[in-house]
Amino acid sequence: MKKQLRGITWNHSRGYVSVVATSQRFMELHPDVEITWDKRSLQHFADYPIQVLAEKYDLLIIDHPWAGFAADKQILVPLEQKLPREFMENQSANSVGLSHQSYNFSGFQSALAVDAATPIATYRPDLFVQEGLNLPETWDELLILAKQKRVAFAGIPIDTLMQFYMLCVTQGEEPFSSTDKCISLEMGTRVLEQLRELTSYCTKEMLDWNPIQVYEAMAEREDIYYCPFAYGYSNYSRRGYAKNLLYSTDMVAIGEHGKLKSTLGGTGLAISVHCEAMDAALEYAMFTAGPTIQKTLYFEGGGQPGHRVAWLDEEVNRQTSDYYRNTLPALDRAYMRPRYSGYFHFQDHAGDIVRDYIRYGGNPAEALEKMDVLYRESLKEE
Repeated sequence: MKKQLRGITWNHSRGYVSVVATSQRFMELHPDVEITWDKRSLQHFADYPIQVLAEKYDLLIIDHPWAGFAADKQILVPLEQKLPREFMENQSANSVGLSHQSYNFSGFQSALAVDAATPIATYRPDLFVQEGLNLPETWDELLILAKQKRVAFAGIPIDTLMQFYMLCVTQGEEPFSSTDKCISLEMGTRVLEQLRELTSYCTKEMLDWNPIQVYEAMAEREDIYYCPFAYGYSNYSRRGYAKNLLYSTDMVAIGEHGKLKSTLGGTGLAISVHCEAMDAALEYAMFTAGPTIQKTLYFEGGGQPGHRVAWLDEEVNRQTSDYYRNTLPALDRAYMRPRYSGYFHFQDHAGDIVRDYIRYGGNPAEALEKMDVLYRESLKEE
């Protein structure tokens, strides 16, 4: 009887086809193993409780803010105890930014960083050439381009919250530095107003767009030239993936603070403690996360690798219009958001407050107080 492994990932070529490709080859090399994958929406990927998924699936593609919850509830395999030390040291040494470390909470390694991402800048090179425009290099230049109705970014609640973090960190104040306030009134107000102003110049459609929807619109339409920050998808920089090719690069600088420090994303491959074919699952995890497969089968299957070797690979960059080489600096300085056990209570609700403010305006102090209440509640859920 074959060893059965069932996995759950997210519904995009980057998240699904990549692991199907590595699973197919792994099964060819291991005829006694059968791996099947289900997929869920991007929103479910961000917020669906992993304890429920871990009861049903052996392999889980997860978001790193679950690391604290996973360590607290002991629902995922502690990989630092199960995988060879040399392999784990290689993963750490070749992390893209804090991708590998983001799945380690108090020594508990809940996943391997098979996918790395952060918000980066993306643009339509043909439209910039056609209009004789230069890419914006500063926040002020971004606002000028936005006033010309040529800018859009991901505006759904989760993404606007990540942008809130980004602007706070970049301008010198890290959120959640105390146990009673998410951010200071001064910094929080500044950031809310910065996002509100930029939003006011952009198409209101984007307030219902996730990054995929932004990139699809950019690739199909002729009115969106530039996205200043959205979680990057190298797929759109590959020939034939979309109607028009998108290029990606580093983000603008703001004031004297330098280039934006966006909020780290990406995905990790985890194993449920309920997995009955543990040896096969561990071997598959190493197979998928290793440098050779990351820069070949995983990438060629539409994946966005998490191993640094792939990001520096000449062939990987040739096929993606230098996506990886051009955006790596943004990954390396990205901010890692909180991962404590109760954090998702805050993330699940605070984005609505940020988006409502940048859409409708209002009293920033009241909006920030609502966020502070959520933050204090989340700490009690640990």
